Amino acid sequence: MKLIVGLGNPGKKFEDTRHNIGFKVIDELSGLLHIDVRKRGHVSFFGQGNVEGEKILLAKPLTYMNKSGHAVNSFLCYYRILPEDLLVVHDDADLEVGCLRIRSRGGAGGHRGIESIISYLGREDFSRLRIGIKGQGRDSRLADYVLKKFDKDERRIVDRVVVEAAEAGQCLIKEGVAKAMNRYNRYSP
Repeated sequence: MKLIVGLGNPGKKFEDTRHNIGFKVIDELSGLLHIDVRKRGHVSFFGQGNVEGEKILLAKPLTYMNKSGHAVNSFLCYYRILPEDLLVVHDDADLEVGCLRIRSRGGAGGHRGIESIISYLGREDFSRLRIGIKGQGRDSRLADYVLKKFDKDERRIVDRVVVEAAEAGQCLIKEGVAKAMNRYNRYSP
């Protein structure tokens, strides 16, 4: 069984902010994999399905970004999922808008949602799909910046990269993290 978690903040107020790109990817991936993500449990909206015989859970935690580890840990413990079968999809304010980076492990890089997950798990060996959100105004205070919406030009790039990120998630499920990294890692849109 694999767990794919998109990080974001719940509620209309945060819906189209930079910090919620993980939620957008889960929405896109749910359509691609035909997995309905409207069930409530584990402090999340989630859904379960099968891809080529592999059970897949898609989740959008409702804990707010900084407490994402609580929801992720709940899934891992309940379903007995190993951290190596976890993919976390999240924004990265140090990557330009439209950049994709998949990693199989690593530190938090200052991302509070990832810090929370590492804190709960006590380890860093889980995959991440990072999506660049750095654009105009990135020099502003980070906490304010990530809660801003994308401008019109960025939105076109973001719409495209969300689809590509969902495809990368599907590739990771079917072919593994190494092939997904080789196929989808890039620093420029």
